[in-house]
Amino acid sequence: MLRKAFALVAVAAFVAVGCSAAPAGSSAAKTPISLQLQWFPQAQFAGYFAALDKGFYADEGLDVTILPGAVDIVPATVVAGGKAQFGISWVPRMLAPRESGADVQVIGQVFQRSATTQVSFKSSNITSVADFKGKRIGSWGFGNEFELLAGMRKVGIDPDKDVTIVPQQFDMNAFVAGQIDAAQAMTYNEYAQVLETKNPKTGQLFTADDLNVIKWEDQGTSMLQDAIFTSESWLAKTGNEDIAVKFLKASFRGWIFCRDNSAECVDIVLKHDAKLPKGHQTWQLNEVNALIWPSPNGIGIMDKAAFDRTVQISIDSKVLKAAPTGTAYRNDLAEKALAALGSSVDTKGASWQKAVVALTEGGK
Repeated sequence: MLRKAFALVAVAAFVAVGCSAAPAGSSAAKTPISLQLQWFPQAQFAGYFAALDKGFYADEGLDVTILPGAVDIVPATVVAGGKAQFGISWVPRMLAPRESGADVQVIGQVFQRSATTQVSFKSSNITSVADFKGKRIGSWGFGNEFELLAGMRKVGIDPDKDVTIVPQQFDMNAFVAGQIDAAQAMTYNEYAQVLETKNPKTGQLFTADDLNVIKWEDQGTSMLQDAIFTSESWLAKTGNEDIAVKFLKASFRGWIFCRDNSAECVDIVLKHDAKLPKGHQTWQLNEVNALIWPSPNGIGIMDKAAFDRTVQISIDSKVLKAAPTGTAYRNDLAEKALAALGSSVDTKGASWQKAVVALTEGGK
């Protein structure tokens, strides 16, 4: 899952030169580019690993290095500091550093929907957000709590008085142990971890029938998540907009490949030191594809209404002081990348449907 802190950090990485990329198939040196992820390698980032392994970046004359993330890595800080040319981040976590002066701008909104949920056992009788009152509510913090807080405030619950916020580790152990009534869970990660765990009372795996799930996407307080961003100053250098279009084109090809070849894509992710096993990664890619497809306007195109909602919730949650000034996102580069892919490539995925993935203990 994406877990990120707002602490300022830097990572060791080379700085790519802003020169023009070599033509596809050319033997000339390729343009070195680095991409900073927001978490460790997993299927959340499958499209980028696929673009690397299938040669899509190389086809565009790019030599891409993918930098893993961690709890204390803020991709916006890394990119603004020139340690990477591109980053992946939830939009509010990009906007907050931007408001503080970080030079970052979204150029490709890959995830069209939010994966954040609050999960409870049916025995807790939590079927709505209003039922949170008086309960122990898990939260990862580190900026992962904004949708949760906004959802509670929307129904009149004061997060500081009406519930007990329990600091939640990046697993579901405390939830399964009964120490949390409703726990934060991404559809593609922690929710699956519960279903990969045996119920100590029955000796069988928990099932979806044991759980109630509240999705912030359904509650009207969802916020935009994984987006591709870069810095405006880098884009302003001669030739770099062309490089950005090439990077977006290859990345979109990677995600399209993962949509249409999920099993092979999972194997690619596992090659890149994924921390959780194959069964879990298979579930994760299936759920991540559901966050991307369908993309009504084409993969990577920002929906203004979703962006405005994200900004408003960020302001209401005091993540931002005010709406962003200047140009916080642009669609023109993604539009050029989609045009370069050609009309024969399905960039919307309107007919894609989720598969049924069976989970096993430990996600193996």
